Amino acid sequence: MNVFDAEQVRDELELPHAQDPELLRQAFAHGSYVREQGLEAIASNQRLEFLGDAVLDMVLAHELYISNPDLPEGELTKLKAALVRAETLAHVARELNLGKYLLLGRGEEETGGRGKPSLLADCLEALIAAIYLSGGWPAASDFIMRHLWPLVAEIEAGEHIFDHKSTLQETIQAHGGNPPHYITLQTLGPPHRRVFEVEVRHNGQVLGTGRGASKQEAEQDAARDALVCSDEWLAHLTGSA
Repeated sequence: MNVFDAEQVRDELELPHAQDPELLRQAFAHGSYVREQGLEAIASNQRLEFLGDAVLDMVLAHELYISNPDLPEGELTKLKAALVRAETLAHVARELNLGKYLLLGRGEEETGGRGKPSLLADCLEALIAAIYLSGGWPAASDFIMRHLWPLVAEIEAGEHIFDHKSTLQETIQAHGGNPPHYITLQTLGPPHRRVFEVEVRHNGQVLGTGRGASKQEAEQDAARDALVCSDEWLAHLTGSA
């Protein structure tokens, strides 16, 4: 349902009151919606996504540099890469429930666009750009530090910040499907260095495969693989639900 209340979105996301409502609306306007409305392509959130990617990079690079004076360049690069990858951005977008605000074309809506990781990640970057254009560096930095920076400690500690299995199940059930199931395809290596290979399926369709030192780790990896490729199978799932 494409009803967008900029004031409500601003308040729910705790954005500055000076936030430009038109920029905020554009941040959630997917290309499919823009085309369906007969608007020019530049009315979509793609240009904002381009800028938001750069703003996010700069804010995180600055904070990582200041906060880790003894960390070499290679480690700083790894940390930033973990923070800006699409998987992380989609995770944060889900936490903020950005999907419910997206403006989508009918086809994209019907194929589960609100839950697609790629759309969610793009929307978050576009939102960051809209915040930056309205409030400058302080506003954008504040938003990023509130919603992405807390993940740094977990990444540094080597913790799993994503429960891919839960996210996959929630995504499937949100589109009327039954929970997926996991099948161990094979176990490789000697007893002290086992590697499990697992497949995740839904209604006979293979959604993803994964490997790990335990079945649980392999299942998480398979769920992660399925989420990365979700744009491909969500359309089929929605059509058969």
